Amino acid sequence: DEIKTALKKSNKCTVKDVNGQRYIGCALDAGKTIEVFGTPGNDMACYLNGGRVVVYGNCQDAVGNTMNGGEIVVYGHCGDAMGYGMRAGQIFIKDNVACRGGIHMKEFREMRPVLVIGQNAGSFLGEYMAGGTIVLLGLNMKRGEKLFGSHCASGMHGGKIFVRGAFPKENLSNNIKVEKLNNEDERELKAYVKRYCKYFDVSYDSVMSKPFKKLVP
Repeated sequence: DEIKTALKKSNKCTVKDVNGQRYIGCALDAGKTIEVFGTPGNDMACYLNGGRVVVYGNCQDAVGNTMNGGEIVVYGHCGDAMGYGMRAGQIFIKDNVACRGGIHMKEFREMRPVLVIGQNAGSFLGEYMAGGTIVLLGLNMKRGEKLFGSHCASGMHGGKIFVRGAFPKENLSNNIKVEKLNNEDERELKAYVKRYCKYFDVSYDSVMSKPFKKLVP
């Protein structure tokens, strides 16, 4: 209620000392921004409707659940089911995500969701994915870490996943093809990487120094 009241007076609201509170930014409309300092709880920015949520910290599960547009930027890592069923908008995660990131993503005409992950992801990334784009950059990984866990893109039947560098092909679902990027893919990827690098102060040339592959059903 305090957040809603603040946003009626201004288009921007800052929330500090967050420690597990759920539903922050739920259904936030376009033109509104919430800055979060701390660790928000489950379903942050669920049903996001064009607004912008920036988190200076880590997040728990179901960030951007069924979001309908807008932007989420997280200066840390996220838990399970990030971007579950997202239908539009963009999510940028500085570090890693846990299991089932981007599951049930879908698109319709101009509504195309985008999920950019700076580090690595757990199992079932892109499970049942029906549309949209996931970008997995593999930055700052420790020795022995895998880019993604088991059953990546299990049941995927639409959309695409751009993966940077080497990855464990045995962890891919057997219905997935690994392809080179075409010119349209290159243009799309560069736009997302540039924005990621701008937000998190990362060298664009360094990120693009490794080749990308595309996972498609």
